[in-house]
Order: sequence, then structure tokens, then C-alpha cells
Amino acid sequence: MRKIEFFDTTLRDGEQTVGVNFSIDEKVKIAKQLETWGIDVIEAGFPIASPNDFKCVQAISRNIHHARITGLARMTFKDIDACVKATADADHKQIHVFIATSPIHREAKLHMTKAQVIHEIDEKVRYARQFFDIVQFSPEDATRTEMPFLIESVQTAINAGATVINVPDTVGYSNPIEFGRIIKTLIDAIPNSENISFSAHCHNDLGMATANAIAAIENGANRVEGTINGIGERAGNTALEEVAAQLHVRQDYYQCTDSIKLSETKKISDMVCEYSAIPIPKNKAVIGPFAFSHESGIHQDGFLKNHQTYEILTPETVGMHHSQMPLGKLSGSHAVMARLQQMGYDIDRADMKTIFPRFKAVADHCDLVSDDALREIMTPTMIKEAN
Repeated sequence: MRKIEFFDTTLRDGEQTVGVNFSIDEKVKIAKQLETWGIDVIEAGFPIASPNDFKCVQAISRNIHHARITGLARMTFKDIDACVKATADADHKQIHVFIATSPIHREAKLHMTKAQVIHEIDEKVRYARQFFDIVQFSPEDATRTEMPFLIESVQTAINAGATVINVPDTVGYSNPIEFGRIIKTLIDAIPNSENISFSAHCHNDLGMATANAIAAIENGANRVEGTINGIGERAGNTALEEVAAQLHVRQDYYQCTDSIKLSETKKISDMVCEYSAIPIPKNKAVIGPFAFSHESGIHQDGFLKNHQTYEILTPETVGMHHSQMPLGKLSGSHAVMARLQQMGYDIDRADMKTIFPRFKAVADHCDLVSDDALREIMTPTMIKEAN
């Protein structure tokens, strides 16, 4: 089966989240856990951005021994030189160079013509290739770039020595059908594209980052870029734990393999949550505290009969302890009886005819029914009143 590489940019793009500033020690700890999780490439930072960022990339390069380490560089000699020095001690390394290619970026930000952009790509990729066996090129804002010019930019980078082409949906502009078509068009247009790795870097401005990344894989990309918990610039990036879970649960459909150890997912998620001080939404897919919780009576009944009725992924698979069945006004008698039995009460369905109406009376006036409230319901006086 096709192997999908996971490229993590939590320490670079993730740190661009407003208010996030990882220390060197925190970055090294995150990098080590990313390596344990099975990440193939760690984007350790943007070395030219600051002396501290340079030191972070350097420290990670010295402490990681299996994952490939990369630094980000604009199309300038000084940026590339900073990446060379920062990753010098890495066992496995590459460089990630980028330049914007869309009309709005060329005209409003770079003030460059198409010819000038092409010149920069050719010159700087050739320069980077002198120092790195693996050069990754990103045409920033690819999804708003004219397709003929996007193809020309990518082909220029490949001719100059790039072996990885990353397609960024920089502002979350695209959708799965369109983004998949862009990936496929590039692969079909590039001669000998089977020798090139195609990657997808998607932002979540319109809530499509993970879906777009999956569409890229469906259309031939063999690398996906993103962050843990989906943190990142503005609305964030593709949440890598969601892609990993998708490929695991639907391996029958995608027919892909990867190196991710899903059982380590909660650990790396909690670490990034702690160091970034960004709480995980309770309903967050895969690792949110409600992801494996069932309150609806219909769902609880099905779950108690067979967990697979309402869980396509077990909490243990991603390193969480167990599923939960909080009791509320929508809970059914089956779930209430199961919880009371767990608490040590010797009851059966016949008993629930007396107990359940009292439970419903309590549940209608609170968010969740606690164990203490259940014990109160089970006192002889309360059961008698329910009769």
C-alpha cells in the first residue's frame, strides 16, 4: 500500500498562533514526543526569524535521531544559510523554501513579476540543493495562483533540484474537490512526477483544512502537513491527529499506510495543549473530552449492546482511557440501570419502572445527574415517593 508521510509544523506554523511562544525546552520535549508519535518530518522553526528560533532548530536537530528535521526559508541566501547552520547537527535533514506565486501576493506583497518569481525559484532552489539532498519547495498561496503559472513554478523548482513539492492552501480558500483537482493536475503535468513527493499544507479559515488534506491524498499526494490539535495562524492548520485517525479507521477505502502510533495521540495532544495554553474544545474530533461520550438514550442503549454502534474508533486506540456515558435528561433507562449496577445496586429492569421516573424528574432540572444525585434517588424514601 501507498505510504503517507506526516510532516508536523506545530513548532513553526503552530507557534504562529496568537499568544503562543514555546520555550526551547518545550520545543525539544514536543519534538521528542512527535518522534515517538511517528512523525516523519518535523519543521523545527524559521531559523532566520530570531536568535531564539535559530537556537530552537539547532537544539531539536541535536536531540532528534529518527525524524527528519527541517527549517523554513524564504527565497533569500541569508535564510537558506541560517537553515544550513541550524540543522548542521541533524542526523536527517531537509530544507523548506517558499515564495508566493498568486497574483495578489506577487503584486501587493512582493512587487515582483512572474519572470522575477521564476528567477528567484531557480536561483535559490539551486543554491539550497548544494547543502541539502532534500529540498522542499512551496508556492505560497498556491490555490489562488493561475494554474499555468503554478505548473511553471513547480517545474522550475524541480528542474533546479527540488524533490518535494508542497501545495499550500495558505488562506484556507479551497475546497476538497478543487484542491484535489489542483494536486492531480500538477502530478499529471509534471514529467516523471512519480519521482517527486507531493505534499499538502492546508489552513482552516473556512473549516476545510482536514477535508482538503484528505482530498490531496486521494488525488496522489503522499505527504500531509499540519499541526497537533490544529493550532496555527488565524483559524489554524490541518489537525494531524484527525488525518491519522481517518486513515486508520478507513484503511479499507484509502489503502494507505503511515508511521503514526495512534496510541500516543492523546499524550502529544495534551503536551501541545499545556505548552500552548490553548484548551482542546470539548467536542474536538478524535481527542476532545466529548469525542467518546454518549448522553442520548438511544445512543447509550446501542452503545451498551455493542460499542461499535456509535463508536468507529475506540478511546484506547488514541491513548484515552475509556468511553463515558454522562447521565442527563436525554438518557434512557438502560444507561441509568447500568450506572447504578456499576455503583453496586442490585437492580433489574423491573426495578427501573420505579427508579426511572424519579431519575427523569431530577434530570429535567439539571445539566447532568451526578453519582451523589443517583444515591439520593436510590434512598428508600425517594423510591417510595416515585411510586
